[in-house]
Amino acid sequence: MMKQLITDFTKHLEQAITIGSSAKFNASKNKIDNVLICGLGGSGIGGTIISQLISDECKKPILVNKDYTLPAFVSENSLVICCSYSGNTEETLSMFAQAEEKGAEIAIITSGGKFAEIAKEEGKNIIQIPGGLPPRAAFGLSFPQLFFVFEKYGLIQSKSKQIQSAINLITQEESNIQNEAIKLSEKLHGKLPVIYGESSLDGVCVRFRQQINENAKMLCWHHVIPEMNHNELVGWRTKNKDLAVVLFRSEADFYRNQERIEYSKEIIEKYASSINEVYTKGDSSIERALYLIHLGDWVSYFLAEKKQIDAVEVDVITGLKEMLVELD
Repeated sequence: MMKQLITDFTKHLEQAITIGSSAKFNASKNKIDNVLICGLGGSGIGGTIISQLISDECKKPILVNKDYTLPAFVSENSLVICCSYSGNTEETLSMFAQAEEKGAEIAIITSGGKFAEIAKEEGKNIIQIPGGLPPRAAFGLSFPQLFFVFEKYGLIQSKSKQIQSAINLITQEESNIQNEAIKLSEKLHGKLPVIYGESSLDGVCVRFRQQINENAKMLCWHHVIPEMNHNELVGWRTKNKDLAVVLFRSEADFYRNQERIEYSKEIIEKYASSINEVYTKGDSSIERALYLIHLGDWVSYFLAEKKQIDAVEVDVITGLKEMLVELD
């Protein structure tokens, strides 16, 4: 199932453009001074990624919240975007209730559940997407909707063309992407992956880490440059054949960060089993991000194959949610 879902990534992106373009929003009653994106797991990672992709255009501060409670700054001049694929994520529902109490402008991205019911009953702005998938596998459907929400509130220009260009790029490069993913999975199999990238790719690195966690059932960690040069780089002191490094790179990386990466490689290669550089492709930051996300998804799937495990199964998370229900 997961193999087909990853294969359908570009189809999901195409579908997302159609859905987002046709969604009708009511204008905000108040001026928007800041944006808070609420969501967790596969539903929440999009907030982290878009906050970086539109930071050079959106003139309002964007924060991402992945907890039960809202920060104190949220007010009637805040736009709170609630992202819950199932529509029943308890942490996001908690944040929604607090946002209502504060009189914030609220927009919802969901496939159904309680959030869809609330949006219908209260007339909230909503973009509803197809349900029935693991949330992480619905990324192609849910993530583009964030661009549409920002667009509909007049905070950014349309990004449909860039998303379509990413679809075209990935379709053209699909065979190469899968071949590179297979080779990288061979280097990571039986290892503890360490993921690095420039700070502009932080959200993309997090997505890759989470996919390895859920699909391949493996631990790993990530950090970003230049921040890791101020701390983690010092930790590379002992040879460890169990560590395999992945460097997400782009020709668009800031030139000083490119030099930092080269220096860091000289240090790390003495201690890790391998350093694997993955260069993204694309003319825009959106294209480059979606390219790497798709490649990382394939890596996580091929790792699951090598381990002969079900990439879809997340029983431990299901058990946790059942425990939380019993707490009530």
